Amino acid sequence: MFKDCVTPRFGNIDGLKHVNNTVVADWFEMGRNGIFRYFTPDLDLSYEKWKLIMVRTEFDFVSQMYYGTDVEIRTYVLSIGNSSFTTGHEAWQDGELKAKGKAVIVHYDFVEKKSEPIPDKIRENLIRHLRNEEDIGKP
Repeated sequence: MFKDCVTPRFGNIDGLKHVNNTVVADWFEMGRNGIFRYFTPDLDLSYEKWKLIMVRTEFDFVSQMYYGTDVEIRTYVLSIGNSSFTTGHEAWQDGELKAKGKAVIVHYDFVEKKSEPIPDKIRENLIRHLRNEEDIGKP
């Protein structure tokens, strides 16, 4: 599992004085950087080097998050297919689960415009971060 710490910024707060729900997508994307590095170690976003495309994402907002307290983003792998994998994400603040989500990502060749099998070495790295869905939301 990857863990990252995010400090909510003033601009992340909405009129109800809590973290706006649109911010969570950015935080979860940032949390995937460790996984992205398995495919593109330098995170070079050039068309020829980037090897991933997101095909689905979902979020559940469990409880409100507030300005003034850091948020821990947890990222892990839920499943691995031939050319795709699913990541799981959690946002924790003050020891409580505040949001969770999933993203389906495909190993993709942008030049050829087609999916590709996940290489064995990368698959081994992804397996190290596998987590069962029933463990989501547990400290």
